[in-house]
Amino acid sequence: MQIARIKLVGRDPKKLDEIAREIIEIARKSGVAHKGPIPLPTKVLKITTLKTPCGDGTGHGNATYDKFEMRIHKRIVDVQADERILKQILRVGIPQDIHVEIKLISK
Repeated sequence: MQIARIKLVGRDPKKLDEIAREIIEIARKSGVAHKGPIPLPTKVLKITTLKTPCGDGTGHGNATYDKFEMRIHKRIVDVQADERILKQILRVGIPQDIHVEIKLISK
């Protein structure tokens, strides 16, 4: 028996949950076994930079910084691998900022 592990990666958790819901709905209608969505830990990318380009104000306590942050959310959905199910899943409309990875796992 093969399982398709679908990994969704993106910055907007609402979009990830919506796509995962659509995939699970396809699996429910077809009557195949499924698990998920399983939320994985959020990766937080932080960048801190000085506001002034010349570097003044760094030694006297008056330095000002810009702080930028980007959060990357991940979800995993496991679906029993069936050719017609995978075709339906591939037809789901996925936004450009969401990355999808599908792996087939033998169990």
